[in-house]
Amino acid sequence: MSFGDPNNPYGQQPPAPQGQPGYGYPQQAPQGVPAQGYGYPQQGQPGYGYPNQAYPAGPGGYSGAQTPMPGGVKAARVILFVVGGLQILGGILVLLGGALFASAFSESSGSSATDSSELAGALATGVVIGGVVVLGLALWPILTAAKLSKGRGGVRASGIVYGSLMTLFSAGGLILNLTALSSDAAAGGVVFSMVLGVIQLGLALWVLVGLANSAAGAYFRRPQY
Repeated sequence: MSFGDPNNPYGQQPPAPQGQPGYGYPQQAPQGVPAQGYGYPQQGQPGYGYPNQAYPAGPGGYSGAQTPMPGGVKAARVILFVVGGLQILGGILVLLGGALFASAFSESSGSSATDSSELAGALATGVVIGGVVVLGLALWPILTAAKLSKGRGGVRASGIVYGSLMTLFSAGGLILNLTALSSDAAAGGVVFSMVLGVIQLGLALWVLVGLANSAAGAYFRRPQY
């Protein structure tokens, strides 16, 4: 049977010998090895749209996932922002009250009383210093709360120390109020101060619990991508 001129590219070509692959077709894989044709990822290489096993998935089940902030840390963050804002307001009120007190004391004493003027000036200076200190301390909880979302162990330690000091001062204030209440002092003002002290103590303990538990520890030890 004739197949024409074998050098003619347009003529009918003879069939390929048996056992040899034809032109343009992938070779048959040996027995036991999966076939790897065109359009399929090679074995050991990541395919399109599929993660490579050489790159482990991050927290959350996929690479680059972020660990969510625990509820206790969120609550502590809100409390620190609120306490810092209240401290700023208190510092401003202390400054304004000190200025008004010094002005009223100076006018009531008369302009010729040198000792009274010096005393008023000393009181005003002390009140201003106290207000500035209160404003400066207000930056502590605010900056700590602002860095909780991206901070590490140092930010957590800062919040725990602040919560501990807040707890200490709140408990001390409650003890003083109880002492004043037992000595038949002005009951109304003492009770109101005790209510504020209980609220402050509860917020301080909330900050401590929210930042010192194991979930918060795992969050601040999380890998950052």
